[in-house]
Amino acid sequence: MPHVALIDYGSGNLRSAEKALARAADEASGAQQIVVTSDPAVVARAERIVLPGVGAFGDCMNGLSSIGEMIAALEDAVRGRGVPFLGICVGMQLLADVGREFGDHKGLGWIGGEVVKMEPADSSLKIPHMGWNELKIVHPHPLLDGIGERPHAYFVHSYEFHARDAAGVTATTDYGGAVTAMVARGNIAGTQFHPEKSQAVGLKLLANFLRWNP
Repeated sequence: MPHVALIDYGSGNLRSAEKALARAADEASGAQQIVVTSDPAVVARAERIVLPGVGAFGDCMNGLSSIGEMIAALEDAVRGRGVPFLGICVGMQLLADVGREFGDHKGLGWIGGEVVKMEPADSSLKIPHMGWNELKIVHPHPLLDGIGERPHAYFVHSYEFHARDAAGVTATTDYGGAVTAMVARGNIAGTQFHPEKSQAVGLKLLANFLRWNP
């Protein structure tokens, strides 16, 4: 059976993500099996890959790097063979060249840019940015198909992705200025918001991901 690898590297909301992916698979009448794994060999054989992430950029990158051959397996599958990939929250941020949380930390470098501390123009807005915010689709993308005219998604973060190429930003949200909500390039996509906590909008995005053939 084709499987979706949900990577366990000690830095993700795995249970919620697993349940949401499984529900999306059921509703899409798909045959995919959702596999939570820290085994690079399982990731290498996956039909699709999801990288969650909660915590500091450097800690998450170190956790991923500490699993022998995991980054090599990801590079081969995602960049080498074009396996569809979804990063969630810090899992999206790790796509950047560098994260500047508690010092500078090298990212995967799959989508050019940097991750920096949020500085809303309105000083009354609290950091972390936490709660429901409206998504503004700036570049149509298959993962965003059918999510509604004014979709809202759930965010929890203190740092934001500044993409080097604006064409890679597919959706933003407003929090004292435009904040990157989703990035995409080829077979790679990432959401700053949490689809697994975003109810119908999140389930639709995950179902789209499970059908996505970039």
